[in-house]
Order: sequence, then structure tokens, then C-alpha cells
Amino acid sequence: MSTTGQIVRCKAAVAWEAGKPLVMEEVEVAPPQKHEVRIKILFTSLCHTDVYFWEAKGQTPLFPRIFGHEAGGIVESVGEGVTDLQPGDHVLPVFTGECGDCRHCHSEESNMCDLLRINTERGVMIHDGESRFSINGKPIHHFVGTSTFSEYTVVHSGQVAKINPDAPLDKVCIVSCGLSTGLGATLNVAKPKKGQSVAIFGLGAVGLAAAEGARIAGASRVIGVDLNPKRFDEAKKFGVTEFVNPKDHDKPVQQVIAEMTDGGVDRSVECTGSVQAMIQAFECVHDGWGVAVLVGVPSKDDAFKSHPMNFLNERTLKGTFFGNYKPKTDIPGIVEMYMNKELELEKFITHTVPFSEINKAFDYMLKGESIRCIITMGA
Repeated sequence: MSTTGQIVRCKAAVAWEAGKPLVMEEVEVAPPQKHEVRIKILFTSLCHTDVYFWEAKGQTPLFPRIFGHEAGGIVESVGEGVTDLQPGDHVLPVFTGECGDCRHCHSEESNMCDLLRINTERGVMIHDGESRFSINGKPIHHFVGTSTFSEYTVVHSGQVAKINPDAPLDKVCIVSCGLSTGLGATLNVAKPKKGQSVAIFGLGAVGLAAAEGARIAGASRVIGVDLNPKRFDEAKKFGVTEFVNPKDHDKPVQQVIAEMTDGGVDRSVECTGSVQAMIQAFECVHDGWGVAVLVGVPSKDDAFKSHPMNFLNERTLKGTFFGNYKPKTDIPGIVEMYMNKELELEKFITHTVPFSEINKAFDYMLKGESIRCIITMGA
């Protein structure tokens, strides 16, 4: 492309300070350096993680910053040493990576790459410790190595999944974070067998993706647990068959579920980050074979306890990161599941806004009105 090797000027939605509306700015985006690619972002979506770090509650604030990490785009140019991607490739940037060289990348059991594992504190590229974004010479911080709230962004090639060019980017862009996290928690970690029962704690986007995984696996009962009764009607579209609101019961929810299921569910997936929900998710699975999977991220100082007999009675507790998917290796396959009509994405997308109105996406999420809001970059 004619812009190869040159600085690109484009629009970006910049967060200048915590909790304040993003501001549309013209930014300069430097060319990609060693092992980096520059991507023209066509569609991006808002994830709760963006909102959490934009609000800067409970972590070191880093501003000005360009947020965004669920997106789809086209490679504009590649830096030195990039051999598996080229200009024109359709790609999904991912908040975590796969270097291909570390012990985690060589392990079939792990996706927690030593080099490119998510780092929310870093606002620069790892190659040289510099930002690729600037306004009038002043650097603007990156976010989780992706910063997709910009018409062009620079990403480490290990965080870029090359996908089927026929896949609609305005749909599959949501695969690069929350959807895969929930889907993989069920399919890759909980692994329910056909006809088994699954409890899902938390019916936000990740929990609904976990429910979608249970539907795909052929679960006979999918019990949704949430404090918000308004979520149940929506959850039915994702295969949830029954709903439990802990506020409706005067006994622990794990006891309620055990009574509903003759001793407990076969599998549970916890998607809230609440330690109380984590205990409930573990203790509601059936002894002898029950498996509980933790997905939600707890607060820094959280801890929970459960009696050791719950383990000795052959219940299993597991954790997962990004659904145990390796970004470059596995994400293209999720896109193919959608293309083969095995996976439904449209029902996750509740809103669409032009890039110029990106702050509306924040409003929808803060009000609890959206599952996923697609932001159209050219608009």
C-alpha cells in the first residue's frame, strides 16, 4: 500500500482522563517495527474490560490512552521479521498473544504465552518501549497491545489472528475477546457431555457465550444464575432453559440448584468475578463427577474458602484464561464455526453506532442495555 513505511494520520477516540467521554482526535500512527503489523480497523466493539480500565477503578490510571481490543480489520503493512501476515490479510487483533517459542506456546495445555500474555499496565510496544501513537509529538498510551478505537493501530504480530477473508468483520470482530472466553470455558474446559446439565453464573456477554457453548455441546438443562431478572428472556435465545435469582431464595443458591438437579449439576461456569458466586458454582456441582470452571476476574485481595471434603468427594474446580484458546492457532477455527452455522453471533450484537458516536456504546453498556455494540469505523 502507498502508506507503507510512512506515518499515517487518522481519527482515534482518545481517553484523556478516567471516566470522561472519549474525544475524537487526529493521531499520528507510526509504521510497524520488528514483529509488528499495522492494521486498518474496520469494526470494533466495546467490552466491559475497556470500561473497567477507562473508569480506572482499582488499578494504576494510564492516560491519555486509546482503548479497544475487540475488532476486525485488514493488514495495511508489516514490520521486519513478520512472515505469516501480509498486507490485505483479514485479521482479528487479540488482547493476548502467541509468540510460538515459549513453553506455554509449545504446550498443548496452555495459552498463557510468556511474551505476549495480557498486560493491562503496559502502554507501549514491547519491541522498543515506545508508543506508536502520538498527537503533535506527544505519545498516547496503548491498551493491551491492541488499541482498536483508532482507524489504524499497530499490534505485535503474535497478537493477530488471520481469518477467512469471506467472514463478515462486523460480526466476527466479537470473537476476539468475550465471546471466545465464555465459549471456550464451556467447550474446552468444562466439557459437558451431550445430555448433561450446566449452570452458568452471570448472564452478561461472557456468561451468554458460555451458555452458547453448552447449547452447542448438547446440554439438556442450562440453568442461568443472575441477580437481574431482566436478563432471563434474553438468555433463552442462548439456550438457557431455567433461571435462578439468588435473591428469590432464603437458602444458599448451591442448595437450590442441588435440589433442582437431584444432587447438583454436571458442570458449572462462573462468569461474574464475585467470590461468593465462585463458591456457589463449585459447591453446586454433583459429587463424583462435577466440574466447576472459574472465568470471572476477582478483585485484587479476594479469597474464598470451601471445605476440603468438597474436593475429596470428587468435585473438580478449574480456572481458565481466554477460554483456553491460543489466539493465532485457534481463533480462526471459531470464525469457521460461525461460517459453518454452528455458532450464532448475531444474537450477541444488540447495537451498532458510527465511530463518531462511540460514547453511546459506553452509555449502553453502563446502563446494562447492550450485550455487544458494534462501532463502525468509517462512519
